[in-house]
Amino acid sequence: MKIAPVAELKARLSAYLRSSAEGPIVVTRHGRPVAVLLSIDDEEELERLLLAYTPKFQQILEAGREQIREREGIGHEEFWQELEDASS
Repeated sequence: MKIAPVAELKARLSAYLRSSAEGPIVVTRHGRPVAVLLSIDDEEELERLLLAYTPKFQQILEAGREQIREREGIGHEEFWQELEDASS
C-alpha cells in the first residue's frame, strides 16, 4: 500500500493512476487519510464498488441486519426484489 499527499498526487496523477494497478493508494491531506485511489478492472467491479457506498443500499443492508437480529430475515429473492424496487 502506498501513501501519497494530495499535492504530490495532483502533480503526478498519471503515474499514480498506473501505480494503483499494483494496489490501493491512500491519499492524505495534512498527514491524514482522506481518500483511496483504486484501480478498476471492469464495469462490474465499478458497479459493485459504487453500490457498496450508496446510502439507499446501506439502508437496505441495515434493515436486513436488523431483521436477522430479530430472527425475521428475508429470502434471497425478496432481498433482490426490494433492491430493484428501491433503485427505480
